[in-house]
Amino acid sequence: MFSTDPVVRVKEATIFQEHNSVLDTITFDVDKGEFVFLVGRTGSGKSSLLKTLYADLPLRLGDISVAGFSIREIKSHQVPLLRRKVGIIFQDFQLFADRTVGENLNFVMRATGWKESAKMKTRLAEVLMQVGLGAVEKKMPHQLSGGEQQRVVIARALINEPLILIADEPTGNLDPEVASGILKLFQQINRSGTAVLMATHSYGLIRRFPARVLKCEAGKMLDSHKDTFELKNEEF
Repeated sequence: MFSTDPVVRVKEATIFQEHNSVLDTITFDVDKGEFVFLVGRTGSGKSSLLKTLYADLPLRLGDISVAGFSIREIKSHQVPLLRRKVGIIFQDFQLFADRTVGENLNFVMRATGWKESAKMKTRLAEVLMQVGLGAVEKKMPHQLSGGEQQRVVIARALINEPLILIADEPTGNLDPEVASGILKLFQQINRSGTAVLMATHSYGLIRRFPARVLKCEAGKMLDSHKDTFELKNEEF
């Protein structure tokens, strides 16, 4: 049955970085198919929030549900199931340097329960085409540019057709033109129905690609749909 529930629901959650709270009793939703930027100064809690959403950090106070999973109550054996519904994209790529692009993607498929080689081969070709990389399957990561490597990372995140992409500074290591291309790719993915929550330090990207903005500031969460605040380049 089709659900209209938000893909992310955060209710009075406190986010911790080790023993210190960085965001205090925050509440927000991300709806299915929504595109949301997450901003804030270094140390404001952006990465800790994202890690909590995909169960890399524990949730101690409040409630969060992501793709139907309660993060507060999730068991370790359920985390891989959550991460099939959530595509995670890092700034530093985290590709296996000693494996080809195809082997990198096949590794993720096997790790998330794919078994039939014909279906794996088809899906591999589909996600590479989706990110605009037709003929890189046999290449090693070091043979690709930074922008191409990030597209491989996005392809990897799309393998299981996630409900949401969570991207932590995905353009942080890329020059502005390449970053703009990556943003356009995220928009295409978003238009096909996948929600996107993207942390960024790039004021220029937000200005060029307007969307809802969540801002981490002084332990609180500001939401451009409810709160009035200015975005200044020097703030993040």
